Amino acid sequence: MFIEPNSNRYHQLPNKSDGLLQHITHYFLALSRSSKRTILVTADFIMAMGCLFLALLLRYGDLEHNVDFFNMFLYVLPAVIGLYIIGFYKGVARGFFDAVMGSVLQLFFLLILLYEAILYFEIGPQIPRSTPILFLFLFYIWLWNSRLTVRELLRRWQRKGQSRHKYNSDYDNVIIYGAGEAGRELLEGLRNSHKYHVVAYVDDDPQLTGAYLLDKKIYSANELVNLVTKLDVAQVFLAIPSVSRAHKRHIINKLEGISIKIKELPSLEEIAEEKVTVSSMRRVDILDVLDRQTVEPDVNLLRKNINNKSVLVTGAGGSIGSELCRQIIKNKPRCLVLYELSEYALYSIHQELLAKQAGDQDYIDIKIIAIIGNVTNENNLFRIFQKYKVQTVYHAAAYKHVPIVEDNPFEGAINNSQGTYHCARAAIQAEVETFVLISTDKAVRPTNVMGATKRLAELACQGLSRTGSHTCISMVRFGNVLGSSGSVIPVFTKQIEQGKPITVTHPDVTRYFMTIPEAANLVIQAGAMATGGEVFVLDMGEPVKIVDLAYRMIHLSGHTPKTAENPDGDIEIVFTGLRPGEKLYEELIIGEDNVENTGHPLIMQAMEHSFPLSDIEKTLFELANKAEQQDIGWLKDQFKHFVAGYQDNSKST
Repeated sequence: MFIEPNSNRYHQLPNKSDGLLQHITHYFLALSRSSKRTILVTADFIMAMGCLFLALLLRYGDLEHNVDFFNMFLYVLPAVIGLYIIGFYKGVARGFFDAVMGSVLQLFFLLILLYEAILYFEIGPQIPRSTPILFLFLFYIWLWNSRLTVRELLRRWQRKGQSRHKYNSDYDNVIIYGAGEAGRELLEGLRNSHKYHVVAYVDDDPQLTGAYLLDKKIYSANELVNLVTKLDVAQVFLAIPSVSRAHKRHIINKLEGISIKIKELPSLEEIAEEKVTVSSMRRVDILDVLDRQTVEPDVNLLRKNINNKSVLVTGAGGSIGSELCRQIIKNKPRCLVLYELSEYALYSIHQELLAKQAGDQDYIDIKIIAIIGNVTNENNLFRIFQKYKVQTVYHAAAYKHVPIVEDNPFEGAINNSQGTYHCARAAIQAEVETFVLISTDKAVRPTNVMGATKRLAELACQGLSRTGSHTCISMVRFGNVLGSSGSVIPVFTKQIEQGKPITVTHPDVTRYFMTIPEAANLVIQAGAMATGGEVFVLDMGEPVKIVDLAYRMIHLSGHTPKTAENPDGDIEIVFTGLRPGEKLYEELIIGEDNVENTGHPLIMQAMEHSFPLSDIEKTLFELANKAEQQDIGWLKDQFKHFVAGYQDNSKST
């Protein structure tokens, strides 16, 4: 094992105050790899001779016996050569870990057998039979302690260098929250990092308070806030992979208002059988700062419309559509058809699923089909439904960006409303068993074209569900999902990373939030509960004020908000004004008293007014002609007639 090769950090000329040790350290660090290896091998050989001599001394109890140094050489040489063969000298001293000594222990066990065989059969120089065991025991202690000493000296030298250049380098003091096995392994991984310096542990167990783990003191969780200031802490690493979301939120709330970065280890399932290192750390899930609880999914509902069935997802390359595909494949359909208009989006999700299939034998029999297509092409949809004997359809294809659809109202209506109608009708004609429309909270009393088109799509599905067909049609309505395209979370994250102001449309704007995986999970379960014509509404928890979310994201990123009270802050929040068609508050149900509970705690059923299918069809059939004339006034009149609470707040005419 030799010391790590030259690094520019050590090529600086030492100061006079550094002393003799620093001069010697500089000298040895500047040597070549081969020179360092030679020094270590020589030192080990000399100490091995000393260990064997000491073993003989312990065995005889005095120095009166003559010792044949040539015989000692023959016993020492195999030990050093064995270390070289197993690669002991190929490692770096600063990266020495306990696991390295496991190989040495195995080598020494084999050497004991070899030495004892030599002594038993008298085929070599004779020494007391207990001597080889004592010798290797003493030599093992030397190897372990010498490498630990070298490693610690190098670390101290490194820390001195870091303290001298602290303000010229990216160097953060860190507290590890959690003094369990994950916390211990995380510190081992961080010890060789030049970016982080662990200053303390914090743990919820009062019995650990005041104790030390790997030379770091363990403090009570109640001292966390004071420690951040006292120890000049820049980051807190959560090393408690089994912690509940509620507990994690409690920890984060303790640090509310403090500009400090918070990172966490993945879950136990994600780090199973893997070493915990700094590379395992990730940002805290933004859902942890929202007051939202989740429940375990009903496995039977997840599998009901998917397991061993042919399933098709429209808009398969979108945020919701792609997550639906990921959830669907976990439930082992017979065939999964990806239907998407964007070639690139289709290619991305198709390749991802194929890679997942190749890496897991459980999915090897699933047929995955990628098809480019438009949901307005009813004949093509009917052909595909029949060809692949589709039994379940999740209709996620839609134009959803409010300002864009506001400026392109007919394109939005044709894709969202008419496309849904054609897709559902094709499903009925092909005798698909289940059809689930993915809707939005913006369909409730909308002030924008996008929301109105989605409500019109719901009405079309409600009308088709009453035709007495074989197909069970239902709708699932929910709010914003974290991380989807157009969501504020990735926008805010990018703005913070670039040091730009965070743009919020209005100080009072609020939204509902849930994660994409949870939304897709609940969509599948809701669809499995349907009997026909239901509008399911997902429980989105409490609405979140967007400006509050922005402030929390700034603090979690380790920055301070720039305000009138704090003009020297890092990130400013700028209010840009509501966009065309945007509402201050979103709603999930049209009326206060028309919602019922279901068998699932996070899924409700809305009982809402509908129209005869013939009335809806009349409007949908006229869309193409009115689009050619760009008769936007007619389109908005249709919205006012069919869509309860629709208000035209846009500037377009």
